[in-house]
Amino acid sequence: MGYGSVPLDKRLKENIKNYSLENLYHVEDLMEQIKHLNKLTGLKILLTERHGEKMASVGNFTDFTPDVVGEPGRKVRVQNRTIGHVYVKKDEVFEGMEEVADSSLESLVVMWESLGEATYANRERAVYIDEMSVTWEAEKQRQLHGDKEDVLTGLYNKNYFNERMHGLDSSKTAPVAAIEANINDWKFVNDHYGDEESDRLIRVIAHILKEEAKDEYVLGRVDGDVFYIMIPMPEEGEARDYCDRVQKRCKEYNDPILSPSVAVGIMMKENVEEDLADVFAEAEYAMFENKFEMKQDPVYQARLRRNFQ
Repeated sequence: MGYGSVPLDKRLKENIKNYSLENLYHVEDLMEQIKHLNKLTGLKILLTERHGEKMASVGNFTDFTPDVVGEPGRKVRVQNRTIGHVYVKKDEVFEGMEEVADSSLESLVVMWESLGEATYANRERAVYIDEMSVTWEAEKQRQLHGDKEDVLTGLYNKNYFNERMHGLDSSKTAPVAAIEANINDWKFVNDHYGDEESDRLIRVIAHILKEEAKDEYVLGRVDGDVFYIMIPMPEEGEARDYCDRVQKRCKEYNDPILSPSVAVGIMMKENVEEDLADVFAEAEYAMFENKFEMKQDPVYQARLRRNFQ
């Protein structure tokens, strides 16, 4: 559960269970402190984690097995939860130092608890602020762009692209170039390099599509590796020229892992009575023809599989 959905005070009460002495203190510092107390009073001290694991000691505790349930010693508590136990042996306490040893140990443990509270609260607040910042930024972007953008690419998402498509249909705009661009061998990248690289491939293609587009082009990611582009009132050959530039950029892309490549299908809405959805269905067939041709290219196949030869 993320911080954005859990109040900070509740997190502070609950998350202490995930902390140990090692998370809250420098064990070397604790060791120096109990050594100093031992030199001052002769008191032997053993500090354990909440479940009894020995953390620091002065004196011989080799044959001593902590019983944190039956004999818990002096508990070290942070946020009202036990995070450690202190055991002592007084057999070598200096004469006349018994009271000083007891009060000094108690003061030391109180200091540890106070330090642990501060360290814990500061760390949890820092994490809380970091995660809330991410949430606030995401909300800011949502307010700026509404629910229009595809999160991975920044292009329009399927729902908003469809709204724009219906808007062009309703406005009786024609001609409109309908382009489907489909990433070649996205599954190959996912199978061999994993989600991170296959997502990067999608972002690379989206970036190229966007960079080569004019401001009036409407670009959307409508499926995992599928993009739609609409060009209202294109000049003659403009859609073909756009696709050629995109495919050229893909071929020239230099990367040790990725070999970006897209198949494209271009169809034209010529009549105001046509629906763009039907035109895109025809563009899909043209895209598959282009994909078949591209995937037969031995140069592309060698580039795609160069890390497995």
